[in-house]
Amino acid sequence: MRRTALPAVVLALGALLGACDSETAVSFADARALADGAAAATDGKAAKYATDVTAGTMRSKSLGQARVARTGTALAMTTDFLGEPLELRLVDKIVFAKVPESAREDVPGGKPWVKVSPDGADPFSQVAGGSIDQLAKQNDPARALDQVRRAGTLTESGHAELDGVSTEHYRLDIDMAALGGDLPAGLSAEAVGELNGKLGKIPMEVWLDDAHQPVQVVLDLAPVLAASGVPDSATAKIVTRYSEWGTQADIQAPPPEEIGEIPAG
Repeated sequence: MRRTALPAVVLALGALLGACDSETAVSFADARALADGAAAATDGKAAKYATDVTAGTMRSKSLGQARVARTGTALAMTTDFLGEPLELRLVDKIVFAKVPESAREDVPGGKPWVKVSPDGADPFSQVAGGSIDQLAKQNDPARALDQVRRAGTLTESGHAELDGVSTEHYRLDIDMAALGGDLPAGLSAEAVGELNGKLGKIPMEVWLDDAHQPVQVVLDLAPVLAASGVPDSATAKIVTRYSEWGTQADIQAPPPEEIGEIPAG
């Protein structure tokens, strides 16, 4: 009886161990597979998001919606990045900012919207164009996944519960040199270049739901502060949480008659 029972016990244990392995295994074994899988899962879908940006003692928040498409993501968001609520839209790779009423006297005709560009000649773009452009685009999940695809190295993966949701949790290193000019919010190629090679890689974490859609993306910019000589105690992070994938989002550019142009200073 013992000889006949032993093979059955071994098979049962093997099946049990195999089931455990399948439960703990994650879907993607490297950064490219992760980016491609999540990109495929979100293509053509919209989601709501909330972003916290922390840099030392400075903190800003953004709320908005993103509609992902391979031809380009559309975003509508409100942020307090400049100290007061600012409405932004990203449509067809162009960033539009809604000018606060107190500043519309600077816009011919008092029009409420202006285009914002990192290389724009108008005063608004000159002062904050680069940061606003990067901030808007960094909330684009497709852009974050593209950064993972082009510059990421997977360092650790597993399962984790996030706000009661079962997720796959991936830790990566992002090679700043491989990103070229496509840098995270608030960073310019000139600023990174001034660090003279001190800045190598920065950590990123990605949480995916069971449909491989991003639930949270965290970019740790503390190495940037450290390379700049800021004390180790300083923190710098961009935390973006996505929810309600599949929601309806009608995101359009402002009407042409509402878009003004601030004269170059």
